[in-house]
Amino acid sequence: MPRLAPLAMEDLGELAPMLQGMAEQSGYEMNSLKTLGRKPAIVQGLMAFVGAVMAPGDISPELKSMVSQIVSKSAGCGYCMAHTGQASEGTGISPEKEAALWEYETSDLFTDAERAALRVAQGAGMAPNAVTDEDFEALKQHFSEDEIIEIVAVIGMFGFFNRFNDTMATELENSPLRYATENLGPKGWAVGKHG
Repeated sequence: MPRLAPLAMEDLGELAPMLQGMAEQSGYEMNSLKTLGRKPAIVQGLMAFVGAVMAPGDISPELKSMVSQIVSKSAGCGYCMAHTGQASEGTGISPEKEAALWEYETSDLFTDAERAALRVAQGAGMAPNAVTDEDFEALKQHFSEDEIIEIVAVIGMFGFFNRFNDTMATELENSPLRYATENLGPKGWAVGKHG
């Protein structure tokens, strides 16, 4: 049960058109944003930040997706794990690679560059942060400084989402819940407080 109930769409005022458009695109109303709707300036700023971080850049949408999934898993946020897993379907990650993501260190499907980025994402999702100098040096062997900023910006963005949704016990919507139950459940994911 969520610790604060999401607002109804009709109670979101100036945010309603934007959130309704997002709901039409995704097929569901996002409870996290409807909860944050109590503070419209935060939602607007956050959406601008998300747009900037996830915009086409030097890092592929595939790697951004994998980083978002690993940092969310490491942080332990079941809500974000479900959302990032479901969102991966449109990024170009093969089904085989997606299925092996949680085993990125040992799977032959991942490059050394991807492993370096995912290792940093995993360490950064922990509290306290577990990224080592060695992890960062490995990242620098494969990525430019601009690329590293993009990778760490994805991690930082999901740091907010992970902490917010896990603290608020945001209730999972049906579509990401179904995805996570079918695809992440066999790997140990459980809805927990987000049910």
